[in-house]
Amino acid sequence: MLLALGDRLGTSLRPKPLMLPDGSRVEVEGIDTAGRVLVQLVSNQGAYKPAYRNKVMADMFKLLWLRDSVPTAERTVLLVTELIVQALGGWVARAAADLGIEVYVFDGSTVVTLKRST
Repeated sequence: MLLALGDRLGTSLRPKPLMLPDGSRVEVEGIDTAGRVLVQLVSNQGAYKPAYRNKVMADMFKLLWLRDSVPTAERTVLLVTELIVQALGGWVARAAADLGIEVYVFDGSTVVTLKRST
């Protein structure tokens, strides 16, 4: 997933623990070498569970916090599998867009931008 997203964004991404200016340590599931792109992945499989929506919102919250806490951060990206798209129904996808979180969907081989419903 992370490799496919890196190809889509045109940058190499890898997981990395970050040490924040206040001494807090946090894991990010993907970051580019310049520290400008921060990525969280939601890749659950099997039957959809309502708890996946909580994971999506928790990762969105984490990305917002990291964007403010990591001095080099410019972009925040949430990458989900097709199963997880259900968790982005209603206001959740709108909130992500309004807050500047880019949402992409991994279909098993490629990454596409989440289609916004009208």
